[in-house]
Amino acid sequence: MELRHLRYFLTVAEELHFARAAEVLGIAPPTLSVQIQQLERQLQAQLFVRGKRAVTLTSAGQDFAVQARAVLARFEQAIDVGRRAGRGELGRVEVGYVGSAVFGGILQQQLSAFRQRWPQVLVHAREWPMLQLAAALEEGKLDIAFVRLPVPLGQTLQSHVLLRDRFCLALPSDHWLADKEGAIRSRTLAAEDFILPEQELGSREVWRRGGFAPRSVSRPGGLLAVLAEVAVGAGVAVVPGVLTTVVNLPNVSYRALAGTPVVSEVAAVYRRFERAPAVRNMIAALRASKPVQVEAATMP
Repeated sequence: MELRHLRYFLTVAEELHFARAAEVLGIAPPTLSVQIQQLERQLQAQLFVRGKRAVTLTSAGQDFAVQARAVLARFEQAIDVGRRAGRGELGRVEVGYVGSAVFGGILQQQLSAFRQRWPQVLVHAREWPMLQLAAALEEGKLDIAFVRLPVPLGQTLQSHVLLRDRFCLALPSDHWLADKEGAIRSRTLAAEDFILPEQELGSREVWRRGGFAPRSVSRPGGLLAVLAEVAVGAGVAVVPGVLTTVVNLPNVSYRALAGTPVVSEVAAVYRRFERAPAVRNMIAALRASKPVQVEAATMP
């Protein structure tokens, strides 16, 4: 039994006339009669009562018609789902991100825009340790990662910058430098203990400019954990400037760093040869986005 048998049967059941049904189907009446007879033999049931002037459904035919319509409806639904999935209108996208992407608002903006355009694609996002994101992409645990550059990327991965920022200094509000006028020079921090965020680029550039090695370092994890240690007086931290506008913790002050701004970038990272249509749609939307320039709050 094939789907065409169900379509032939339902057309006859609607027309209740073999010649008219054959015309609707675009086949010869004898061919249609043979197909219906084959169906009845397979079912071992008579579906129609054939009269000289009229054709009527038997009780078996009426019951079979209900199921045949349901089967064809499910088949058409499956075809529709397959086509929509092939266009990326359905599916799932796994997103990993670092806190910087949230504080800068870029994660929210990108996912909101994608969900509006592709509402039936399920997007699951959660925070990951930054150093695990590239491996998670290569292993297929994630589809898209929002990271703060630079991060080591394999040849199978590619990145697109979404946000540009600059690093600043976070220090306890009762620190002697907190009330000092002007930007903080790197060499002034030589005797300080440093709290390191996951992205150490800013800190290492301060050390390089100041010509010193840090006295001690602590690596508590995400940016909020870093600021918490600063707040309790454990040390100073070089953090993204976007935090000055979105995170206000007791006993934490932000200060500008002297010299050429140390640029900090948030980027989307993805597989270079992605196959999943829904993921490809998100990648295309990300690549079409121009980098946002974040302006930090005015700092003394």
